[in-house]
Amino acid sequence: MDLTILFSPVAESIYSDSYPSNSFFKNIKVYGEKMPELKGAHMAIFGIQEERGAFNNEGCAQAPDEIRKKLYRLKKGIGNYRIIDLGNLNTGIDLDETYVRISEVCRILLENNVMPILLGGSHDLDYGQYRGYEEMEKLISLLNIDAFLDLEDAKENPPAKQHIHKILLHEPNYLLSYTHLAHQTYLIDPLASAILEKLYFEAFRIGQMRTNLTEMEPAIRNADLLSFDITAIKSADAPGNANAQPFGLTGEEACQLCWYAGMNEKLSSAGFYEYNPVFDDAHKKTASVVATMIWYFIEGYYHRKGESSFKSNDFLKYVVSMTTEPEIITFYKSKVTEKWWMEITHHKPGARYLRNTMVPCSYNDYLVASKGELPERYINALAKII
Repeated sequence: MDLTILFSPVAESIYSDSYPSNSFFKNIKVYGEKMPELKGAHMAIFGIQEERGAFNNEGCAQAPDEIRKKLYRLKKGIGNYRIIDLGNLNTGIDLDETYVRISEVCRILLENNVMPILLGGSHDLDYGQYRGYEEMEKLISLLNIDAFLDLEDAKENPPAKQHIHKILLHEPNYLLSYTHLAHQTYLIDPLASAILEKLYFEAFRIGQMRTNLTEMEPAIRNADLLSFDITAIKSADAPGNANAQPFGLTGEEACQLCWYAGMNEKLSSAGFYEYNPVFDDAHKKTASVVATMIWYFIEGYYHRKGESSFKSNDFLKYVVSMTTEPEIITFYKSKVTEKWWMEITHHKPGARYLRNTMVPCSYNDYLVASKGELPERYINALAKII
């Protein structure tokens, strides 16, 4: 498909501005006068100027270009950048058509081994991002970072408040796992949290994350798709959102999470949503925060180590004997990155996944197993697999 029919070029006032040779802009290819080639690209940025599904956040459709203004002026990071900017997606006649266009673009990019980086727009647009995986014939894991759970009833709420509910009910179902980070307990219905727990999905409130942010890395490392709502960041650091909260992640913590996500070998798309320039300060502080998050995500991507074969000499193997089923749990530790995995073994006929599955974990999970206890991450992973 000719992508030019789906996109509008980046505004001339942005791409024709003066940038130094070591800037981010000067080291990527941007759709200004000509659409860049997909062939050979690692990542493709594109904006979605869509807000019809927003909840009390009208103005977020202006976000993509404001983020670009900040991102383009950052310095190039490490690695041989092969990044393109496709411009802004032409929105559909209605919201459903926009979802379809997003899913089609994501599908094309993924089929060409190009990672989509989406700049929203309202958070419900991640439904289109998720549907981009529909024809890949594999189960995927979704990581959502948001102050809210967005599991509200579809009949009473705008799309941005019930898009996760829509994803969970989507048919065909190809969602293996769902992880939610940075929700705030006083903002959510306890019943919504109970639903996630019943489905063996993980949800970590902001307090749990702050206790030990590095413990979140295994959950992030398990994801195929990242959806990041800017409302997860506290209003002092990111005021550019009608639903901004006084408490939440700091800008530095948001960048750390994006670094982890970029480092994730299996993660293949990322979306950043709900930034609203209308509510930002005069210096567009929130745009700078989002741009820096994207920069760290890209930096993490170019720090990937290509860890895939657990039989190589790059891994240490630890076998822990258990007093109950399973008889043993096998752990692997990378000598290069010091990251941990555990092997989930099951024998149930008709299980949806492979009989031996590697699940990202932490050193703490190994310590728990060494005491003869089943790590909670093992229990949840086994429940989802079978």
